[in-house]
Amino acid sequence: MSVWNYVVTAHKPTNVTHSCVGNFTGPQELNLIIAKCTRIEIHLLTPQGLQPMLDVPIYGRIATLELFRPHGETQDLLFIATERYKFCVLQWDTEASEVITRAMGDVSDRIGRPTDNGQIGIIDPDCRLIGLHLYDGLFKVIPFDNKGQLKEAFNIRLEELQVLDIKFLYGCPKPTIVVLYQDNKDARHVKTYEVSLKDKDFIEGPWAQNNLDNGASLLIPVPPPLCGVLIIGEETIVYCSASAFKAIPIRPSITRAYGRVDADGSRYLLGDHNGLLHLLVITHEKEKVTGLKIELLGETSIASTISYLDNAFVFIGSSYGDSQLVKLNLQPDTKGSYVEVLERYVNLGPIVDFCVVDLERQGQGQVVTCSGAYKDGSLRIVRNGIGINEQASVELQGIKGMWSLRSATDDPYDTFLVVSFISETRVLAMNLEDELEETEIEGFNSQVQTLFCHDAVYNQLVQVDSLAGVLGGRVGELPTVYLGENMLWREVIRAKYEMENRWMTKMVTTPHGCGIWRTVTSNSVRLVSSTSRDLKNEWFAPAGYSVNVATANATQVLLATGGGHLVYLEIGDGVLNEVKYAKLDYDISCLDINPIGENPNYSHIAAVGMWTDISVRIYSLPDLNLITKEQLGGEIIPRSVLMCSFEGVLHFISGTVLCRNPENNGLKISYLLCALGDGHLLNFVLSMSTGELTDRKKVSLGTQPITLRTFSSKDTTHVFAASDRPTVIYSSNKKLLYSNVNLKEVSHMCPFNVAAFPDSLAIAKEGELTIGTIDEIQKLHIRSIPLGEHARRISHQEQTRTFALCSVKYTQSNADDPEMHFVRLLDDQTFEFISTYPLDQFEYGCSILSCSFSDDSNVYYCIGTAYVMPEENEPTKGRILVFIVEDGKLQLIAEKETKGAVYSLNAFNGKLLAAINQKIQLYKWASREDGGSRELQTECGHHGHILALYVQTRGDFIVVGDLMKSISLLIFKHEEGAIEERARDYNANWMSAVEILDDDIYLGAENNFNLFTVRKNSEGATDEERSRLEVVGEYHLGEFVNRFRHGSLVMRLPDSDVGQIPTVIFGTVNGVIGVIASLPHDQYIFLEKLQTNLRKVIKGVGGLSHEQWRSFYNEKKTVDAKNFLDGDLIESFLDLSRNRMEEISKAMSVPVEELMKRVEELTRLH
Repeated sequence: MSVWNYVVTAHKPTNVTHSCVGNFTGPQELNLIIAKCTRIEIHLLTPQGLQPMLDVPIYGRIATLELFRPHGETQDLLFIATERYKFCVLQWDTEASEVITRAMGDVSDRIGRPTDNGQIGIIDPDCRLIGLHLYDGLFKVIPFDNKGQLKEAFNIRLEELQVLDIKFLYGCPKPTIVVLYQDNKDARHVKTYEVSLKDKDFIEGPWAQNNLDNGASLLIPVPPPLCGVLIIGEETIVYCSASAFKAIPIRPSITRAYGRVDADGSRYLLGDHNGLLHLLVITHEKEKVTGLKIELLGETSIASTISYLDNAFVFIGSSYGDSQLVKLNLQPDTKGSYVEVLERYVNLGPIVDFCVVDLERQGQGQVVTCSGAYKDGSLRIVRNGIGINEQASVELQGIKGMWSLRSATDDPYDTFLVVSFISETRVLAMNLEDELEETEIEGFNSQVQTLFCHDAVYNQLVQVDSLAGVLGGRVGELPTVYLGENMLWREVIRAKYEMENRWMTKMVTTPHGCGIWRTVTSNSVRLVSSTSRDLKNEWFAPAGYSVNVATANATQVLLATGGGHLVYLEIGDGVLNEVKYAKLDYDISCLDINPIGENPNYSHIAAVGMWTDISVRIYSLPDLNLITKEQLGGEIIPRSVLMCSFEGVLHFISGTVLCRNPENNGLKISYLLCALGDGHLLNFVLSMSTGELTDRKKVSLGTQPITLRTFSSKDTTHVFAASDRPTVIYSSNKKLLYSNVNLKEVSHMCPFNVAAFPDSLAIAKEGELTIGTIDEIQKLHIRSIPLGEHARRISHQEQTRTFALCSVKYTQSNADDPEMHFVRLLDDQTFEFISTYPLDQFEYGCSILSCSFSDDSNVYYCIGTAYVMPEENEPTKGRILVFIVEDGKLQLIAEKETKGAVYSLNAFNGKLLAAINQKIQLYKWASREDGGSRELQTECGHHGHILALYVQTRGDFIVVGDLMKSISLLIFKHEEGAIEERARDYNANWMSAVEILDDDIYLGAENNFNLFTVRKNSEGATDEERSRLEVVGEYHLGEFVNRFRHGSLVMRLPDSDVGQIPTVIFGTVNGVIGVIASLPHDQYIFLEKLQTNLRKVIKGVGGLSHEQWRSFYNEKKTVDAKNFLDGDLIESFLDLSRNRMEEISKAMSVPVEELMKRVEELTRLH
């Protein structure tokens, strides 16, 4: 049963709805604050650009975002109001580096009609009051007292009912608003009112202006000394004040956003619906306005918000395309544009349609979205995990380790790749043809296994030999030997302890297949010149001891021999000095001295993993004193340890700043990562000053031993965990994140940064060595295919390896027909247009489907269209077009006229099911009377909908999502050849998407941003009960869903608990990709209890309640969420400090480790 559902975000909202600039985090710090509908992001402006400081969810859809500064404050406060009439005032706590709530409240009224044009929230420039226009005919006032605290709110009657915009005027002795409104004859006017806080009423304002541009929609208040207001229309811009009126004509355009450039308000940036950016200048003399000038600067994404930052840098927030950071140049470029785009911030919104495909045929779904709108329309290919783009590869079996080396200390690129096998070491290098070929470093011992090597100071290289190697016989050439019956071995290794002496033998085969035992006992550290490649110095292990584990950096070597002996060496110019030796209680399993302090070449501490007592220890260098010991628990030994620090801004864990990074002016957190032999990884926060380990966390990355290595991508350090499920570990927004690498098992990885392939990695996997570059480090990888037009529907055809789109291109040049509609065919590998079918004038593509018909082996694309005539309220005519792909071209095979818009098409038992206006119609694919070609012939239909917009089918059942009448269930009866209604949901829901979860449970999304599930009541006692779809689940998502599709973003691994959980993916207007997973009942009950406990521990920003936020909400009712869980809240458990985890563990009576394991499993759903 799919009654119990878990809703989680795979890709956060990216549609920027609001932005503002001010001194929020400190009096001297300039911040950009961005709202993405249900999240806020706080950025710091630095010489290096915008640095993210905080990204937090808001339990509400943000309607207003404004910075203000009450009297006596040194920095700005943030006012947020939500669409469900909650508000809060936020302040930055510098000591704790977090947002705290100064004030909060509810501004809803029991009666009142919500405004048609959206909520308006404004703050008086002198901080005397906050004004809100939430309901028609009412203006709500929240006054400030003398200390900047908010007092009780009250309403004032507002005569104007169709309000388009309201702003506060500057420089008025009493708070004064200016109102732009439309009268009942559709004429537009501006009026001013003084707000009398004493009388709680309006007083007629100083001026008014009637009969403005019919397209006037935006007011811009001008600060002192000029004061007054700018009224932005579609054909004119007007400056108005009590003493002046100036107007200029402009090219017809709809201004979507503005940003003030100067503090005195003499220059403004205006962004229009075509993405053009203009500069509006108010000319003035002696504080008197003399005129207006407007100049085109260039093109950007279509702006929803514009924030001028500083020094000609501007943030363009967009709802229809990618947001941008741009620079305004003094001189135009070759195309005449003054706008230079410095950075793009990906926005998937609005996702109008998408499909789930497996393009690489690896068993992993990718989502291809129709994103953006107008000129910013694009396709986005979204896949989970990080891809490796292969540049070169070579077959090599049995790799035991890899390291890259440089030919000089200050060389920017690597030269050599050292590859170690069980009995030898090979050195590879790039030749002049950019090919990988074998070479030699004469000073290295190539007839032994290398345990570790590294670049060293003074143009040197260091190699640490293994405990024993094999003379002769290259591993890559070992033939297979049969030993006894049914035993196939490549290598036989026998190890034996004899008192103090540890030795190892290996069986190698001669070409005749008979084994010879040979033993080499070279155990040394070799120092080699990187320029001459000669041996300069060698340190030998004491007689009878062999080196088991080793690590090194540019100036230090740390190694362990059998019996728990730890030896520390330092590297000089041509010398290796043994500085310290220590005898530990047990054998050592792994070591690390990666320098993460201030000196990039020297570490003051060493991490040591132990056998027997299963612990990890921190020792001081050079004296090898024990600082910290951490028992890991269990019986699995640590196989790899790594000390690392991740770049990032203001990374705080449990409130402590750990290490300041002078290079990027931000902060680093230092971690100790400890990988176990069973695929688990522990991470600790490591204090560089005390060596203390805190905030222990454990995650499962795979089932095999893990090897950890750091690498650099885009000047940022990340960690690669090589195992059966390779993973990249990186840091974002104060936490460690884990992203799958889209490769099967990887045994070893090392960075290999060569001139031909900068920032590459060398990867050993399944008998081959691959050199490749890595995708951008993020959990979801997004590839953009800009179209320059608006893709509205998409379908994939596996057989022809193509996508088909319905798209619309907007042309400014053709005034008669500004829109052109097409059916486009794209190659599913290159994403290039390979064929186009233009639709008729006024004909829109409404639906698209790839399907086949009974008794016909061909696969077709079916397109449903509508003729949208300007004089018609609802289309009365449409077509169904049937195409076949031949030689990469769309060939029209058949067409069928319809009496309305074809909103939906479905394959249905070898036939075609169409939703046409209020009717569901079934067509069969039959031969024409002439016996030649085929055509669509009407079979049967079903009336009874207002508009049947969304249809899904399963077997003979048809689920319909109606414009207004929620969900209904129809059945096709074969004997009678008829479609009948079986049941319906009698609630009035305006649907936006539907999907069938299983035979009895159907999922719906509606226009108040809610999700709900209904159940078919087959067991009902009466006909009346059976005709009702019972509502079994309700949940407020806070997102407008355009499409559901069955599928998964992740590779389903059969050994995983979540591998068997069915999932549905959804896409929304704000660019969210989400996953709905149907859980078993016992798991749902457990997670519901966890969610309840998390609500007590994690408080919403601004005091907003999670329970209220997730309650199902529309104009008629508000009810608590039921049978849906908030996966985002549940998965935030993994980001809590250890103390808070333990608090929840106690309340749940479940160990912390068990809770973490169960929540981590859920993160694998997306």
